[in-house]
Amino acid sequence: MGDETIKVFSTPTCPYCTMLKEYLEEKNIEYEEIDVSQDQKQAETMVKKSGQMGVPQVWINDEVVIGFDKDKINELLDIKE
Repeated sequence: MGDETIKVFSTPTCPYCTMLKEYLEEKNIEYEEIDVSQDQKQAETMVKKSGQMGVPQVWINDEVVIGFDKDKINELLDIKE
């Protein structure tokens, strides 16, 4: 666990977004939450970078993880279950 920059792109109505944020909080991982339903500019940035409209997306440094992919998130953040 180092100085990762973590951004979570989500919407208030997305159950997987909630699960993802709860998981990060449970692991004491700080992240910046971006509500793409409220922030059109960030939504466009998200789609440009990932090619995906879907949420949640978590950006860990320059890696984009689409959906709540716990295995990939654990690998990128070196989380041991």
